[in-house]
Amino acid sequence: MTDLIHELRIKIIDTLKLEDVSPADIGEEDQLVGGELGLDSIDVLELVIMIEKDYAVKIDNKELGARVFANLKTLATHIRETAPEGIF
Repeated sequence: MTDLIHELRIKIIDTLKLEDVSPADIGEEDQLVGGELGLDSIDVLELVIMIEKDYAVKIDNKELGARVFANLKTLATHIRETAPEGIF
């Protein structure tokens, strides 16, 4: 799980072009949307697309998205639990 969390930190920074953010700046339990990173709904949409493309995991409704994007740990857990076999 630690490897996935580290990988997600890098992908979030790259996908959203967060130039002033390092992977260490994104804590496992830090709030993603509306937190210190300042992610908004457009950012979440970009991340949903990246997650679907890179991990074959769909996040297709607002309620699921709110739970999954609560923090980095919930995002990694959701990906790990729902990704097709062979992704990890």
